[in-house]
Amino acid sequence: MVIASLADGIVRGVETVGDRISETLFEPVIRLGVTGLSRAGKTVFITSLVANLLDRGRMPGLVAQQEGRIEAAFLQPQPDMTVPRFDFERHLGALSGPEPHWPDSTRMISELRLSLRVRPSGLLAGLQGPRTVHLDIVDYPGEWLLDLGLLDKSYQSWAQDTLNRLEHRADAQGFVERARAADPDAPHDEAVAQDLARRFTAYLHGARDSGAYDCIPPGRFVLPGDLQGSPVLTFAPVPVEGSARRGTLHREMERRFDAYKSKVIKPFFRDHFARIDRQVVLVDALGAIHKGPRAVEDLSKAMSDILSAFRPGRNAFLSQLWHGKRVDRVLFAATKADHLHHSQHARLTAIMSALTRGARDRAQFAGAETAAMAIASLRATTEEVRQHAGRELSCVRGRLLEDGRQAAFYPGELPEDPARLLGPAHAGAETWLDADYGVMRFAPPRLSLVPGDGPPHIRLDRAAQFLIGDRL
Repeated sequence: MVIASLADGIVRGVETVGDRISETLFEPVIRLGVTGLSRAGKTVFITSLVANLLDRGRMPGLVAQQEGRIEAAFLQPQPDMTVPRFDFERHLGALSGPEPHWPDSTRMISELRLSLRVRPSGLLAGLQGPRTVHLDIVDYPGEWLLDLGLLDKSYQSWAQDTLNRLEHRADAQGFVERARAADPDAPHDEAVAQDLARRFTAYLHGARDSGAYDCIPPGRFVLPGDLQGSPVLTFAPVPVEGSARRGTLHREMERRFDAYKSKVIKPFFRDHFARIDRQVVLVDALGAIHKGPRAVEDLSKAMSDILSAFRPGRNAFLSQLWHGKRVDRVLFAATKADHLHHSQHARLTAIMSALTRGARDRAQFAGAETAAMAIASLRATTEEVRQHAGRELSCVRGRLLEDGRQAAFYPGELPEDPARLLGPAHAGAETWLDADYGVMRFAPPRLSLVPGDGPPHIRLDRAAQFLIGDRL
């Protein structure tokens, strides 16, 4: 068995190196990871990006397109046979149909391959013909990234940390009381374990549905996929001390926690996350600002937890072959920029930069390039200026999600200095003292596209240039 396992590992290693040599020398492959917390707009981002790479009339910021070097773009079957295909056609139909609506959000990992036939530039332009560059887009929930931090934790440390974080949350008190009342040294009772796991999962679902930004792992509890109801998702934090005795509730919770790390987290990291070499992290910063200082602080912590999972650095040729890829470019994108007048987009970008400053500094120190940007994957509004109480208000107009009515909306002005938001957030303030930031929920616009144009957007072309432009 050991010899067979070693042989299988050697074969897989040789195949991996062979694949990387082929990718690097002949048909380059860019593996682009797309992640973000719930409601950040991952599905819309991928759908609009692919649609605008297929029909590039709205992509002047992508240099290869501006220079006329992209001869064709086409979808192909993805190389990973065991990963669900990103349902691009269905999602595009939802956005562009006669009754447009937002597509379903990301609930599991999916992948899509878009191939671009590109003519080289510079000195090679006259010596080489067009080559094919494959863009493999990997869509996965940001909540799953938070799980990577569990690999270095024991069940006891995770349980203590989680209960401490939940102590001061009103909506978690029912679970916390039940967990603290449990006897971890009592003989294991499956009904007790299932009740604790059900209550813990219900809290996590409630927090996610309410738009909480300080997400608590395990992420698969709210996005279980085919693991729904399995023992690997039937554990919860209970207060424990010392080593666990056989047959106790403590021991069974610990055993299932360890199985979650080995059977769920490690395969995701090995098979998917560790193979990504470009990454975009989508953030609903406006939603957090609207909710108040605590939400901004929660978002800041969640972003730090997510970004600590990345392995940034330069992708040298030999290191790619033998040690795997590193994430050498990371884009932090504040979504829903169309909810603001364009005069405020620079302020939203500055806030995004400040929120991710620590993570960006670490990534750049390791040799990765980073950028922050305010984008709208699908522009759902138009701009107008209105007079109110003797002053001009820069508004946006769109179709309301609730009833489809057209409405103009003034969201308030973001501060020029991000510290005016991050300071109160770090200090634990309950509300913004000198401002009120509103947010509206807009439906997708009814699209009327001319041939060659993808869906309207804000800076999606610049995002594409940063993420893949150098490889085209």
